[in-house]
Amino acid sequence: MTSPWGHWRSFVEWALNEIAVVPDFHKRILFSDEAHFWLNGYVNKQNCHIWSEANPQVYIETPLHPEKLTGALYGLVESFFKNDEIHNVTVNRDRYRAIITNFFIPELNNYDVQVLWFQQDGATCHTAHATIDFLKDKFGNRLISRFGPVN
Repeated sequence: MTSPWGHWRSFVEWALNEIAVVPDFHKRILFSDEAHFWLNGYVNKQNCHIWSEANPQVYIETPLHPEKLTGALYGLVESFFKNDEIHNVTVNRDRYRAIITNFFIPELNNYDVQVLWFQQDGATCHTAHATIDFLKDKFGNRLISRFGPVN
């Protein structure tokens, strides 16, 4: 099995080079991801990594089965991912692309898209070929994604 460290290191080096050219580069990236918010105040940032040579000796205690709400994608919350009977539905490639098309892209009219980057994780619904092609049409080479120009 190949270690992801080399891939991550390459990405970090790429990002540092971008920051060297455009110091506020990090402020030009629009991120797509989700987080689970517990009603007791805890937030599960599932992809949070601590990069350090030494063990930071950090741990967070959480209840075993707390009530939670999932917030997703561009500040939209899980209510978007419900069917007509108000039941939760799985986010698939069609629903994800509908969110981008109906909510996200219209909001971009308020910004200079030519300087913005879009980053998303590698979830299958995010990386469907039609979705990647759609995002490439909008962002060109400024797409950070699995199967995107920057990976």
